[in-house]
Amino acid sequence: MKRFAIVLLTVCVCLLAGLAVGLQSGVAQLASGGLPGARPEIDAARFPSLQAAFDAIPEGGGLVRLPAGTFEITEPLVIRRGDVFIQGAGGATNIVNRNEDGQPALIIQHPDKEKVKKEDRLWRVMLSNFRITGNEKSGHGILAHLIEEIFIQGVTVSYHGGDGIRLDHCYEDPRVSDCLITYNKAVGLNLLGCHDIVVAANQFEENQDAVHCFDGFNLCMTGCCVDDHLGAGVVIENTYGSVVSGNMIEECNGAALIMDRDCYGNTVSANVIAHNGAGVDLRDAHGCTVSANTFTIMKTDAVRIGPNSGRITVTGNNFSNSDIGGVVKRGTADLAAAGLTIESANDLVISGNVFASVQPKAVELKGKTAARVVFTSNLLKDVTSDHGRLSDSVVSDVLEVE
Repeated sequence: MKRFAIVLLTVCVCLLAGLAVGLQSGVAQLASGGLPGARPEIDAARFPSLQAAFDAIPEGGGLVRLPAGTFEITEPLVIRRGDVFIQGAGGATNIVNRNEDGQPALIIQHPDKEKVKKEDRLWRVMLSNFRITGNEKSGHGILAHLIEEIFIQGVTVSYHGGDGIRLDHCYEDPRVSDCLITYNKAVGLNLLGCHDIVVAANQFEENQDAVHCFDGFNLCMTGCCVDDHLGAGVVIENTYGSVVSGNMIEECNGAALIMDRDCYGNTVSANVIAHNGAGVDLRDAHGCTVSANTFTIMKTDAVRIGPNSGRITVTGNNFSNSDIGGVVKRGTADLAAAGLTIESANDLVISGNVFASVQPKAVELKGKTAARVVFTSNLLKDVTSDHGRLSDSVVSDVLEVE
C-alpha cells in the first residue's frame, strides 16, 4: 500500500510538471543574449483556453497572438493587466459568446474592479484584428472599466444583446478606429465619462443607436459611416468641447445627432446627413455650431433648435430634396425634405445657408416667437418660410426664388 501511494504521488507530480511545461511552451522563449527588456510573445494556440493565455500575461504586460479559428465561450474572458496588446488574425479569428445570461464576451478591468485606486488603474490596452460575436441574450461585446489610453482598432463587434463596445470611465485618451460595429441590441459604441476621445473611420450599422457620449469631454468623431439604425445615430449628453465632422449618417429611424443635458461648445460640421427620421436635434445645447453640412431628404426637422438651447450658429449648410437640375430623382416615398425648426429659442445666427424645396417650411417657428436672431445671406428656393416673423432680429440679404 505504501509503495502504491508513492507511485501515485510520483505520477501526480509528473502530470503537474507536464502541465506547467505545456503552458510555458505557449510563451515564446527569448534567445540567450537577446534584446534587453524584450518580453516573450504569448501564442494563445498553445494554451487550453483563451482565458489561460490571458492569465499568462506577466505583470509588466505583453503581446498575445490569437490564432485563426472560431472560439466559443460561455462566460466572460477577462484581461487583468495593462500594457497589453491582443492581436488576432483578422476576420479569421472569431470569439463567439454563447452565454444567454446577459454576460459580456470580453471584460477589461483591474483585479480590484471599481475599488481600484486611481494610481493603480490599468493603462495602454490595445485590441486589434479579430471578431467578437454575441447573441440577443448575451451582454456587451467588449466592456472596459477604468482603463486609461485604451485603443481598439480593426475589431468587428456584432450581434450582442447589450452594447457592442462600452467604455466605462476610460478617462484618458480612449481611441476606437477602423472597427465594424453592427447589429447590437443596444448602443454600438457607448462612451461613459471619457475624455479626449477619438472615434475615427468606423462603420456602424443596425445597432439601436450608433454612438453615445455621456458625461464626457472632447469627443473627436470623424470619417465614420453610420447607417440604418433602429434609433438615433449619435447622442451626446453633458459633453463639451467636441467635434463631429466628416461623417455620413443615413437612414436612422430617429435623429441623426442629438445634443442634450447641458452640452456646450460643440461643433457639427461637414457631415452628410441623409434620409433620417430627423437631423440635428439641439435639445439642450449652448454655444454650438452647425456648419457646412448637407441635409438631404430628411423626413422631419433637418435642424431643430429647442427651447432649452441658445447661442447657436447655423451657417453654410444645404437643406434640400433630391432635385437634380429640375428633375426629382427620388420617388414619391422619398419626397420629404425638411428645413430648420426653431422652437422658442433665442440668440441665434443663421447665415449663408441654402433652403431648396424643403417642407413644410425653410424656417419653421414653433412655440414662443424666436428673438435676437441674425438671419442673413440665405438662399430660399421653392419654399415658404417663417423668417419674417422673427422678433427683435436682423433679417437681411435674403434671396427668395420661386
